[in-house]
Amino acid sequence: MPRNDREYDVVLFGATGFTGGLTAEYLAAHAPDGCRWALAGRNRDKLLRLRERLAELDPACAELPLLHADVTDPGSLRAVARSAAVVATTVGPYVEYGEPLVAACAEAGTDYADLTGEPEFVDMMYLRHHDRARRTGARLVHACGFDSVPHDLGVLYTVERLPEGVPLRIDGYVRASAAFSGGTFASALTAFSRGRQMRAAARERRRVESRPAGRRVSAPLDRPRRSGKAGVWAVPLPTVDPQIVARSAAALERYGPDFRYRHYAAVRTLPMAVGGMAGAGALFAAAQLPAARRALSARLAPGDGPSPRKRAESWFKVRFFGEGGGRRVVTEVSGGDPGYDETAKMLAESALCLALDDLPPASGQVTTAVAMGDALIDRLVRAGVGFRVVSSTERR
Repeated sequence: MPRNDREYDVVLFGATGFTGGLTAEYLAAHAPDGCRWALAGRNRDKLLRLRERLAELDPACAELPLLHADVTDPGSLRAVARSAAVVATTVGPYVEYGEPLVAACAEAGTDYADLTGEPEFVDMMYLRHHDRARRTGARLVHACGFDSVPHDLGVLYTVERLPEGVPLRIDGYVRASAAFSGGTFASALTAFSRGRQMRAAARERRRVESRPAGRRVSAPLDRPRRSGKAGVWAVPLPTVDPQIVARSAAALERYGPDFRYRHYAAVRTLPMAVGGMAGAGALFAAAQLPAARRALSARLAPGDGPSPRKRAESWFKVRFFGEGGGRRVVTEVSGGDPGYDETAKMLAESALCLALDDLPPASGQVTTAVAMGDALIDRLVRAGVGFRVVSSTERR
């Protein structure tokens, strides 16, 4: 069915979870007049309670359509996908629960957006569903939250302020103060416990994925070090973000003939850097043991999350240092609570952008920079996410 003939512009799946509820609240407050959107989930009672909450924000939400969708019922997911131009989902861990909806959207030619930060899931969905989505015209856009919108679009924003047709080098430094939700913690534990599967999926993707002709793209994992230009200790972040950036660079000629991106946590002191690495290592080690994984999961269950007060105190800043063709530029992407309030905003605006904006042709598994680029940057700026140039200099 042509996208314009679908019953809904946007369907939000997993709306009754913690981040899903925040995304629904954002849509209730910011979806434009005439936007046809609906909530989807497996528990109708929870959907009814959420709709009542949304109606307090906007009385029109009292009539918001509620759709049945369950990851164990492929038929329900196919029905939702066929009814919508875009389906946005917050149901994770994605490696456990995400594939049936990706498959349904790829089959129906429906755009898909999620919040995954799980490299294994992204690679497996490429291997299994990219080709089908290319044929049906579906855009499968992963990592539409803090993973990886500020980094992917921040690098694009920086690239656009550097010369064209020359080698480019960009380093990103992430600073944030925020708390985890139960869903995010569960996804992290799952990813830590699946190192072998993650490496196998990455190898298989590298084997079959084409590379840009006549161009080089890299996102190497550096060593911890003191960064003079950023004035911090730079701790490499082995997250999905640099992989997403590299795929944008491989797809877009604007990133130049030879592009490199490195991704770091910005830490002010050496003891903080050492402590952070030690804590991450301990969590990784514990995730390898099923009993320890269960015990850690019980401490913060999916559906739990930080309070409104805690989220109001949270923030993030990502600073990018770019150079090429004799020019150096420093840019920054910043916002409030990265894990939840801003992530909900990013997912909702991504879904609205895919559904309503005039975008360049794209299909298959694509990144936010490739699928939406400046259109999504403009939306996020209007929504209060900061994109700015800190400095720009010419090298003599």
